[in-house]
Amino acid sequence: MDNPVPPRAAAAGPRRRDRHGRGMRGPVAPPQVPLAASRAEVFADLVQDSVERLERRWPQLADIDFMVLEVPRLERSGEKWSDEAVPLGGTIAAREGHPARVVVYRRPIEIRTKGRDERAALVHEVVVEQVAELLGLTPETVDPRYGED
Repeated sequence: MDNPVPPRAAAAGPRRRDRHGRGMRGPVAPPQVPLAASRAEVFADLVQDSVERLERRWPQLADIDFMVLEVPRLERSGEKWSDEAVPLGGTIAAREGHPARVVVYRRPIEIRTKGRDERAALVHEVVVEQVAELLGLTPETVDPRYGED
């Protein structure tokens, strides 16, 4: 059986269009649009918003480092998780040359929340609890609106 249409010769250079002739696909949204931010960036922004809210009341928080980690780490390599709940945050006391740190764990918080507003409220609660632990105060003293949401 003869084919009346000969096959096209392959181009020597890189392909400029997809097989439907539409061209290369670009980003879904420009970088300045919130849609372009990753989940980790959005979560870090929630933590930063919470810290800024507390710094207005407690200026000494400027001396504390706030960190976001994906999940809590086990201290020793052979250690296993206990039956306790996975922590949502933690503190690291100040040492010589290192400031105190508040750590917020992103994935455990994301798993426990459904929407952005709920996530923002839980992040703020975790930050308030950890700051209260570092300062030796109750969470209600650190943020009078703690527990109201």
